[in-house]
Amino acid sequence: MRESIQHFINTLSQPTISFLILFFLFFFIFPPNAWFHRINRKLGLEALWTVKGGIAIFASMTALLIFGGFDANFRSIILKPDNVPIILLLFGSIFFLWLSMHQAMQNDRRLRGDEPPEEWVKESDRKVLVWPDLVYIELIAMVLCMVLLLVWSIVLKAPLEEPADPSATPNPSKAPWYFLALQEMLVYFDPWLAGVVFPTLIIVGLMAIPYMDTDRSTSGFYSYEKRRTFISLFLFGWLVLWVYMIIVGTFLRGPGWNFFGPFERWDLHKVVALNNVNVSEIVYVKMLGQTLPDGILIREGPGILLILVYFLVIPPLLAKTSLKGFFNRMGSVKYSFFIFFCLTALSLPLKMLSRWFLNLKYFIATPWFNI
Repeated sequence: MRESIQHFINTLSQPTISFLILFFLFFFIFPPNAWFHRINRKLGLEALWTVKGGIAIFASMTALLIFGGFDANFRSIILKPDNVPIILLLFGSIFFLWLSMHQAMQNDRRLRGDEPPEEWVKESDRKVLVWPDLVYIELIAMVLCMVLLLVWSIVLKAPLEEPADPSATPNPSKAPWYFLALQEMLVYFDPWLAGVVFPTLIIVGLMAIPYMDTDRSTSGFYSYEKRRTFISLFLFGWLVLWVYMIIVGTFLRGPGWNFFGPFERWDLHKVVALNNVNVSEIVYVKMLGQTLPDGILIREGPGILLILVYFLVIPPLLAKTSLKGFFNRMGSVKYSFFIFFCLTALSLPLKMLSRWFLNLKYFIATPWFNI
């Protein structure tokens, strides 16, 4: 029975399955518009952000850890000194996500009942003096944090290894956890895109959200329904395109940077054969049955056309159809930046899926750069 459950979890954890499940369920859990929101309420998914829902979420995560603790392969991964902080980070991230959504849903229910949000309810006992109340709390928090770090440093050994040896590279060689998402992107994109362009656009895109979402009616309190589009997009970038990538890079990437299930032994000799192809090879060789043209522009023309359609045709098409109301509210300038950041973020999951199912490497391959 236990082996069957482990095999089932190993199968679901494969990125080709787990990513598709996460990608399609995300917008039902965090609805970006009214249609998804109605489905969300009909399915009762709002219960996730209640106290009982929070207990169920953390009980499930704890049960998975306890169940996995009986397996030597799982135990060797999660108890590695490098990975223990990431386990705590995941629990902390999910807790604060639940807490913020819980407060937002409470305010949404109050607003639907014509009541003011919790943050606007003025009570005398909510006033706290900086001295001594706030300073005492900060002092206690500092002491507890120091105790935690001391106990941690005594119980858990520092993940220090022998001096670096160029002739014996560790397998797998992994970056620190905060760079694992970028390292995972390097599998699907050229280094200049994964290491420079995408991180820059992520930072700039997060900075631009407050300037795009200029609705002042919800300033000063948490609300999901009033800002569900921008909150959903932010959470998509954070959970799907960042946290998920860290989980994959930490727990599912093993020797040879191959995928391994959480209960699967890391085989140093595992080899996965991949015949990566470019868009030009798919069009000219596989579809037209001819050799690749010598001219770069002609050879890479299909890939260039696809990218131009993606970034120049889809935005105005959406502005005149499904996003017409959104375009009218934001204006052409804000809409242009908004749709550019959205399409750029969406290009990552699209490229991941095309790599997994089509072995697609590049849309445009030149001697100078690859896209």
